[in-house]
Amino acid sequence: MPVALITGASRGLGLALAGELADRGWTLVLDARNDTDLRAATATLTGVDHVAIAGDVSDPGHRLALRSAVQALGGVDLLANNASTLGASPLPRFADLESAVFSHVLEVNLVAPLALVRDLLPSLRERHGTVLNITSDAAVEVYEGWGGYASAKAGLEHAGRILAVEEPDVRVLTVDPGDMRTAMHQAAFPGEDISDRPLPTTVAPALVSLLLDDDASGRHQLSVEVVA
Repeated sequence: MPVALITGASRGLGLALAGELADRGWTLVLDARNDTDLRAATATLTGVDHVAIAGDVSDPGHRLALRSAVQALGGVDLLANNASTLGASPLPRFADLESAVFSHVLEVNLVAPLALVRDLLPSLRERHGTVLNITSDAAVEVYEGWGGYASAKAGLEHAGRILAVEEPDVRVLTVDPGDMRTAMHQAAFPGEDISDRPLPTTVAPALVSLLLDDDASGRHQLSVEVVA
């Protein structure tokens, strides 16, 4: 059975992706920061062999635990770098973003995904696996207040392009799922009504179709209609 490591899997798109893959018989290693939320989310998935490991992807010790779990399953076919952080809410102007907060945004959104790729590269090469980097239109567009998050995602996108050239046996997909009705998106717009955004469960099937197709490495933007 194929194996996937999905970060940020206790809610939102990470959980929706986990559900779609579990229904297709994948074995999953799932990460999220909150242990209670992660275990509750894992309990909703079909299949019985999924592994839930709570922790912060910016922590090298936690990443080692994730690698060990993947190795125990014999390797990995998909690394889904979905975990992310805005860093602050409301979003501050870039000049007002505290250095410590910016450093954490870079660690979670850019450094940690690339560290996981490095840790899992032998298995990904052997199994001709896929790296899925979840990005945002903020990586390519200019929005006030999004300087920290956007620059981290822009770095992740460019790193993915380089990785695709350097690792021909690994497919690297950079996917912008579009705005969604998630807790993180709500944090970006505190107090605003975001019910016009689609739910992650409506986006995940299109994402899985992309993963299961033979599309080459590159950037993809999903477009999904709102489901109330």
